[in-house]
Amino acid sequence: MDIKKLQTLVVDALEDVKGQEIALFDTTHLTSLFDRIAIVSGTSNRQTKALAASVRDKVKAAGGDVIGMEGEDTGEWVLVDLGDMIVHIMQAPIRAYYRLEEIWGDKPVKLGAAKRKSTTEGAEAAAPKKVSGHLAAGKKEKAAEPVIEKKAVPARKPGVTKAKPKAAPVDTDAVVKKPRKKAEPIDPSIPEGKKVKVGATKSLTASTKANREEKAKVASKLKAAAEAPAKTVIKRLKKAAAE
Repeated sequence: MDIKKLQTLVVDALEDVKGQEIALFDTTHLTSLFDRIAIVSGTSNRQTKALAASVRDKVKAAGGDVIGMEGEDTGEWVLVDLGDMIVHIMQAPIRAYYRLEEIWGDKPVKLGAAKRKSTTEGAEAAAPKKVSGHLAAGKKEKAAEPVIEKKAVPARKPGVTKAKPKAAPVDTDAVVKKPRKKAEPIDPSIPEGKKVKVGATKSLTASTKANREEKAKVASKLKAAAEAPAKTVIKRLKKAAAE
């Protein structure tokens, strides 16, 4: 069977059972035992066994040869030998541990224009291409907007200030003068230009009279004391007793 037809049958069989991360490599420059190697991941033992059975049945139905299968007992790593092509069906932890891509992955094989979605190349081709934002093709065209021209304002000279507008003249005839208040009438009983005496209150008169009487008493006592004759005091000395 042609190698291109064989690899297409294998990829279709793996996609039917939803194999994950399908990778296909050319090994003709590394070994003469086989020309292609395929690696695919399964989520469980049951899925890995189902993937191996799908590859076997599809290749046999197309008239291809299946030389042998290994690892069906555990289901962790199932190998399908198709003569010119080897298929490795592995669970994700086993695949990450052994890293077969680093050994056989020098020349990845592309599956032509109709790339499979489950392969790495197919996922990259199906993804929308990003256009750099700094390129003219990646920028969106803006709608045309009307242009409004603005009048240029003349530049001011340094040190020149803008003159303030003069105030409008005031019409004096139009100003209404307020009438002055009339002076209040003056009491005719109060003579103009003379002092007016205000009568003292009764309490102030009584206190003044009491103060005058008290001062007169004190003055009379002082006068009587000054007119009285001075008294002479004779102290008698006792004779000292004869010794």
